[in-house]
Amino acid sequence: MSAVHLIRHGKIAEIQLDNPAKLNAFNVEMLEQLDAHADELDRNTDILGVIITAAEAKAFCAGADILAWGDLEPWQFARGWVRDGHRIFDKVARLSKPTICALHAHAFGGGLEFAATADLRVMASRATLALPEASVGIVPGWSGTQRLIRLIGEPLVKEMALFGRRISAERAVASGFASEISDTPRETALQIADSLTAKSPRAIEVAKYMIHAAVGEDRNAMIETLGAGMISQSADRVEGVSAFREKRPADFSGT
Repeated sequence: MSAVHLIRHGKIAEIQLDNPAKLNAFNVEMLEQLDAHADELDRNTDILGVIITAAEAKAFCAGADILAWGDLEPWQFARGWVRDGHRIFDKVARLSKPTICALHAHAFGGGLEFAATADLRVMASRATLALPEASVGIVPGWSGTQRLIRLIGEPLVKEMALFGRRISAERAVASGFASEISDTPRETALQIADSLTAKSPRAIEVAKYMIHAAVGEDRNAMIETLGAGMISQSADRVEGVSAFREKRPADFSGT
């Protein structure tokens, strides 16, 4: 049974974590489902934006289910659990569509790292952020010390990862991690996402690529994607392909 749903709201899609008995904590099946949904969203040109939500529970996501990784051998934990989760979260972060995460409650560990993949975050006033991995003898593994640093800076990440302190919604907004506090974060996220329908999808996509290139989010791929988009519009590209097919020297015009 799926614990990560992909729901359509017209041209807006919703990724919803649905494992409330485990405080929406990730297990292997959930990561696999998220991976498949990310692939589907990136291929679907009808989708203009994505919101990320979770089923009602005391936490938006309590991180990674300890029962899913606690008995893994060291090589399985590092090469499988950590690398796979990192790869999948990276895929969500690099979606061509804008993403908005609605945090109705606490985001801890992997849940915070998952929220960090979004382009925008809306938090309920009761929601808090934390990186509690050291309390169970591990370290953040799904970009808590990398992407999160770029979002909120070294001191705040150290406060959570080294000292185990929770960050309030108010501090999250002050740090730039969240854009606003809302009593109804899911509805607010949907309203923000709906505004995308009045904008150029291609302009939004290219703007996201440019911003990601600037902050180092898959910079190499973003730069080459932008370059490929530019060159694909040229007469030289058309001439080059035609010459190859016709087995003749190309006559490039430089346009």
